[in-house]
Amino acid sequence: MSALPDEGWLSAHRPPRRTRLFPLAHAAGYTVDDWLKLPDSGERIELIDGSFVVSPAAMGLHALCAGGLRTVLASAAKAAGADLVVVEAANVAVGEDGLIPDIVVLPRDLVMSRMVIFPASEVAAVAEIVSPGPGNHRRDYEVKPLKYAAAGIPVFMRVELEGAGIPRVEVLELRADGYEVSARAGAGERLTISDPFAADFDPADLLNA
Repeated sequence: MSALPDEGWLSAHRPPRRTRLFPLAHAAGYTVDDWLKLPDSGERIELIDGSFVVSPAAMGLHALCAGGLRTVLASAAKAAGADLVVVEAANVAVGEDGLIPDIVVLPRDLVMSRMVIFPASEVAAVAEIVSPGPGNHRRDYEVKPLKYAAAGIPVFMRVELEGAGIPRVEVLELRADGYEVSARAGAGERLTISDPFAADFDPADLLNA
């Protein structure tokens, strides 16, 4: 007897049809509207220059650092009395791109309104935790900062998790010619910022918050 199913079995038990994750691309590339219509796949999907960029779930250290940074900044915002909240992985419309920063600082009323995507004009600050790999490094050091700056987001924070003295945090503030570094510190040092609210912390706290 053959261990293989007969033809009748195959006709009666057709393989499940795969759901199309991405719609058919337009000649000019995907749009923010296409991005918002994507089904929930459990992956982080961003729209950059008309193409979808898919990232797997963040590794444990990345997720721990993002949660720690949110905790530290949220505590500082509350102490400063700022009407801002700090959230992780929110959808942000940045020009014609759809980005998902690791950390986003937003007005409380917008977050409470249950908006699905936030305009960059309402964002007070964003932060990216740099993931390993040359593609991720380029996005967090070259691509995204330029787009955030062009969209007018006042503060961009970048957290490095490779090399000595990690986590290392850079704070860049928007000037006439783009972002300029206003503060940087590694684990065991103090990082002091004034915008979008006053905060002072040791980057090592991001892994212990």
